[in-house]
Amino acid sequence: MPTSYLSWGEAVALFERRGLPESTYRNLYDEEYILVPGPATVGGTLSLSDHEHTPWGTGETAERATGYVVDGDLTIDGNLIDEDDGAQALIVLGRLRVGDVFFGCDPKLLVLGDLDARTFGGTMTDKLVMVHGDLRATVTVLDDEFVPDLVTGTVRTRLVAPSYIELERVEDPTPGRPLADLVVAEVLREDGTDIDIDAWRERIERDEPVLR
Repeated sequence: MPTSYLSWGEAVALFERRGLPESTYRNLYDEEYILVPGPATVGGTLSLSDHEHTPWGTGETAERATGYVVDGDLTIDGNLIDEDDGAQALIVLGRLRVGDVFFGCDPKLLVLGDLDARTFGGTMTDKLVMVHGDLRATVTVLDDEFVPDLVTGTVRTRLVAPSYIELERVEDPTPGRPLADLVVAEVLREDGTDIDIDAWRERIERDEPVLR
């Protein structure tokens, strides 16, 4: 797909044309970004820490930038992961559809539309995650105070998180079903009612299923 570099001024002009609130994009670094025309598809896992192995790390945009701006919908056939501090930001000016999402560092993910995933989760507190639509996932695992900064719509998921973490407008699509019926036994703690975050992360990194 043809990609190009965007200066910060060009990125801001695009955000304003697409209706991304200034209160959202002002939290990004005012540096150079890579523009990806949408709708766009990634055939496998997208690691925001590994620019050379993304579809956008060759040709005119072989040199990494501060992040990627997808001008439209983005479909990731595999997973979305980010586990290195200082990795690329991902700004999707449309809907994001993806497999499993796991963040373990300081990710920056902005989605103008809905985010649809098999699972969504993260650990660590230094992050920027905003969804200006619904967040839908079979299971969401939030650890170590990791929580999206903003979800404008409904969070439709089975939420596994400490009691001190709060998310508004959460709807459980599978009320009454035990967590053990939703996820594989390898990611459960002994009591079967909580997730072992390290086992969860490792399976997603190996591209192994965490859902039954």
